Amino acid sequence: MSDARLTGDTPAAVTGERPAGLRYRRILLKLSGEALLGERQYGVDPAFCAFIARQVAEVHRLGVEIGIVVGGGNIFRGLAAAARGMDRATGDYIGMLATVMNALALQDALERVGVQTRVMSALAMNEVAEPYIRRRAVRHLEKGRVVILAAGTGNPYFTTDTAAALRAVEIGAEVILKATKVDGVYDADPLTHPGARRYDRLAYADLLRDRLQVLDATAVSLCMENDLPIIVFDLNRPDNIRRVALGEPVGTLITSEPDGGTSG
Repeated sequence: MSDARLTGDTPAAVTGERPAGLRYRRILLKLSGEALLGERQYGVDPAFCAFIARQVAEVHRLGVEIGIVVGGGNIFRGLAAAARGMDRATGDYIGMLATVMNALALQDALERVGVQTRVMSALAMNEVAEPYIRRRAVRHLEKGRVVILAAGTGNPYFTTDTAAALRAVEIGAEVILKATKVDGVYDADPLTHPGARRYDRLAYADLLRDRLQVLDATAVSLCMENDLPIIVFDLNRPDNIRRVALGEPVGTLITSEPDGGTSG
């Protein structure tokens, strides 16, 4: 099946111009593996994958070029396995394989809603995914395809948050969208501290200084060095990805700018 038949009208991203009204032309969406659980305790919920795919498809139709990095915690967590005695590197490699499984599930959901998608893996597995090559990934984006970047960085001891920051810098993304279960970054866990206050804006240095558990320090440092903004937002709101792409204030914006304060 040709790209045109699968996607319908030519995506605006193929034209090479930023469509009117868009704040970001190329984004990197970071999904945790747990996001794919949906209502399940383990594995992948096809219904929630479809929910994510519909959001991505809507933004894709606006002309946004989209890369996705997905974790594997819904299937396997290398760090947790290491804490129970498994070799850390071995556990991390198993976790990378879990991210490929999630990437294939997302690819299926996206193509079911008519979005041409490519899975690119940092680990060689040519039967199910293309090898990650930066120039090829950029070309896919330029052609209006969603690219799912799997297997982390391909190295143990690095999280998929770090992989998201690395890939975002490599492909020239203008922002990282970190999808979570809450509507931004708080000064304490809002699930256990009802009085926790949400930040509208944070500086990278504040995030590192206060050890706010949103992204790991390596990922934040990489974004800080490359002046790459991060937006932490609630994935469960069905229009949030579109709102971010249009420049609306959503969640918490993390940049090199000073702290913009908190909201109740």
